[in-house]
Amino acid sequence: MAVYFHGESSNFHLSNDRISYILTVLRNGHLGHLYFGKKLPDRESYNYLQEEALRPMSSNPYEGDRKFSLEHCLQEFPVYGSSDYREPAVEIRLQNGSRIADPRFYSHRVYTGKPILEGLPATYTESSDEAETLEITLLDSVSGIHFILSFTIFRDYDVIARSCKICNGGNEPVYIERIMSFTLDMNDSDYDWIQFSGAWARERFPEKHRLHKGIQSISSTRGHSGHMHNPFIILKRPSADEHQGDTFGFSFIYSGNFIIQAEVDTYGTTRTQMGINPFQFSWLLKPGETFTSPEGIAAYSPAGMNGLSGIFHRLYRKRLARGFWRDRERPILINNWEATYFDFNEDKLIQIAEKAHSAGIELFVLDDGWFGSRRDDTQGLGDWVADRGILPDGIAGLSRRIEEECGMKFGLWFEPEMVNKKSDLYRNHPDWILQTPSRKSCHGRHQFVLDFSRKDVVDYIYNSMAAVIKDSRISYIKWDMNRSITECYSTAYPPEQQGEIFHRYILGVYDLYNRLTTEFPHILFESCASGGGRFDPGILFYAPQAWTSDDTDAVERLKIQYGTSFCYPLSSMGAHVSITPNHQLNRNTPLSTRGNTALFGVFGYELDLNRLTDTEFREVKSQIEFVKKHRKLIHSGTFYRLLSPFKGNEAAWMVVSEDKTKAIVGCYKILNEVNEGFKRLKLQGLDESRLYKINGKETFSGAELMAAGLVITDLLRDSVEQEEAGADFQSEIYVLNAQ
Repeated sequence: MAVYFHGESSNFHLSNDRISYILTVLRNGHLGHLYFGKKLPDRESYNYLQEEALRPMSSNPYEGDRKFSLEHCLQEFPVYGSSDYREPAVEIRLQNGSRIADPRFYSHRVYTGKPILEGLPATYTESSDEAETLEITLLDSVSGIHFILSFTIFRDYDVIARSCKICNGGNEPVYIERIMSFTLDMNDSDYDWIQFSGAWARERFPEKHRLHKGIQSISSTRGHSGHMHNPFIILKRPSADEHQGDTFGFSFIYSGNFIIQAEVDTYGTTRTQMGINPFQFSWLLKPGETFTSPEGIAAYSPAGMNGLSGIFHRLYRKRLARGFWRDRERPILINNWEATYFDFNEDKLIQIAEKAHSAGIELFVLDDGWFGSRRDDTQGLGDWVADRGILPDGIAGLSRRIEEECGMKFGLWFEPEMVNKKSDLYRNHPDWILQTPSRKSCHGRHQFVLDFSRKDVVDYIYNSMAAVIKDSRISYIKWDMNRSITECYSTAYPPEQQGEIFHRYILGVYDLYNRLTTEFPHILFESCASGGGRFDPGILFYAPQAWTSDDTDAVERLKIQYGTSFCYPLSSMGAHVSITPNHQLNRNTPLSTRGNTALFGVFGYELDLNRLTDTEFREVKSQIEFVKKHRKLIHSGTFYRLLSPFKGNEAAWMVVSEDKTKAIVGCYKILNEVNEGFKRLKLQGLDESRLYKINGKETFSGAELMAAGLVITDLLRDSVEQEEAGADFQSEIYVLNAQ
């Protein structure tokens, strides 16, 4: 791992044992990009990769020189209007109305470790020898603005982490109207673009198309990253697949409005960018002030999409998630929501908890409905005081009973960013919601969005939540968020700063998360946004796991968890067994398949175990024993996707221990088939030279299992008892142990 600087060529080379990232100072002082990919040996100059040619109808910065044009240069921090007509990385509006910038190389420094982004989530290091950072300062001499670009290369992770600080060193205020955290110019466009899109209850479905001329993008303008598009894309060579080929991943560590786009020009070059969505964004930057962009991550793998996923899984599991729960085994929980909804009292909750404890469940979570006048979803939200009519001794009393009488830890649901109009909070502070003067405000799920751009609002919610936590025995918090932002206007800010509110809102969310996780470090936070509406890297910095989707149907979860796994580790995916018929699809699936799907995530239950038959309850106990035995492997091993539920009637995946001595394979058949052919499943990640015993029975070599495959025809056909669910929705788990 090193950052090399060659003064004569003005080349910077960031490299570890597997990748290289090379940039240069162009002859006009702007930063040029030369290479990102497989490791290259260091040399004095790679400037031959930055070609110049006379192209008709180009604009040229130097009079008489028709070869040099920014329109045809690969760049690191491009600007618009000075011979480059593509989308820029930055746009600054000066007091005279000009949007022209000229960021020229001013200085650089290299240091060990990685800087903290104040107020923002970001990857981190735990020792200085884990990473090196290149910091390049660019200066626009007319405005006095400094652009400080930070590039970090890690020793153990094949990624480049990048962010930008904009410092106003001039005498006049300016407006930032666009800032991309990462720009990567690539010299060709022979790539497939893969995005992860959907909607509520069908989040992060992969969609693929060839890059084409023009701009293709995903984005959010909802105030959060959203169910519709995840802030992550893959660019892969058309010949690359899950197991081989060049792949590039772009992930944005941010939870608000974002954009990730690829612009292919008519010469076939590709400009990939990610950053805060410039739609309705502006930031007033006064003299002496600094603005910091969120962090963008770009990764490269020559080992296909599974290889790329492994890079992100390891990085986000170890150097994005943090704190007490990062490396600990996550408790198996039961949540009362689908068991009771709003219809519960303390005795009913205790009955559910007692039965859960007898099955081996470790954590009881009380969901919505415990506070204020919350009899349904039209009222009470924002009043974080227990309803003594259903909880006579409040959360303190219930949590004590759960721990002392039921022998379980206690968890609690909050939705801190929202308020109902039928609440004491709104009646006392009607100006605390985001709302545009003289215009009607939309509601979502009968609720309105609190103005988290205001410190006094965040302070109030913090004090309300902290009071409950301090008075009770709380080990887990489910942080929900059930609607997007509309009418994004804050009465606390002047007109010229209204373009800041979307971003300031997310900074307020991060501030509240940071204060709570700092004061209560042993509480496990799980983020939720009506399911997967804010499943992004920014939130994983504060909450190491997230509710993957409100859709708990086992068959649909195959798709949701499969798509999510392209970027996010299994340790981040909340995955629960729910009742049948399923409450989202009304589908009946076997209890075994519900468990076998949820197994590959952070495991839990969303049902009342008292309503199960004796046979079903014994199966639940068996599932829990299995999870406790194998959860460390599942959450820390290397994950491989084997068969896509989007492409056929079967789905399969597996996880392998770091030392390759253990593996668990999940295989799923969606619908029964008549007179079907033979099936083999080729495994991945094993040691070719080892012998593996499967489910304590037959033994095969790793070479056989990966090259010839595991025969799954009869095992799938016979895996489910006919009296339980017929032949549809079958599944099987294979446990491999090296001999």
